[in-house]
Amino acid sequence: MATATLRTVEDLMGLDGDPGRFDLIDGEISRMAPASGHHGGIAGTLSRVVGNFVFDRDLGTVYTAETGFILRRDPDSVLVPDLAYVTADRLPPLDDQVGFLALAPDLAIEIISPSETARRVAAKVAAYLDAGCRLVWVVEPRQRTVTAWTPDRQSRVFRADETLDGGDVLPGFTVPLANVFSPSGSRGRSRGMGPGDPDASPTTPARGVA
Repeated sequence: MATATLRTVEDLMGLDGDPGRFDLIDGEISRMAPASGHHGGIAGTLSRVVGNFVFDRDLGTVYTAETGFILRRDPDSVLVPDLAYVTADRLPPLDDQVGFLALAPDLAIEIISPSETARRVAAKVAAYLDAGCRLVWVVEPRQRTVTAWTPDRQSRVFRADETLDGGDVLPGFTVPLANVFSPSGSRGRSRGMGPGDPDASPTTPARGVA
């Protein structure tokens, strides 16, 4: 029986001229479908509020969905999160940022598409955490939830009527998820907020699943 050939980071780089977006997990390349309007709107809102919070405090860099992160070698894994944050002290020099980043982001955000299976999502979360990612947000537009995963493999589910926080990775960051999932984006209120902000909502008790 023939054994499937494992694909590499170099193979993925060779697809540079292809307009598609790809993930590489344990040597297997998968093409991702273009995002829906709702998916893109959620990504835009999170990019704005997380990006503003990080930029205003000079904490590091926020990367959009075009950025690949090399999480593992032999077999190779490269993921392209919808949004990622890396602290300033972990960023390589600019000259070393040509091509994929050879590190795990501190925060990885994956917005789930209808075509993605639960098995695929679980594989992505495991790849991030195994590589050293400190926080993974899995955004489920259909369920209107965000599941926050931490390195101890514990998770907490934030629902649409709750306020998402940045935990130890983005201390002081909060955003009401009703604003994130709103079709209009509620631009006046969707922003990164600290605990002293008069519009900030208190975080509710954990309702996550292990």
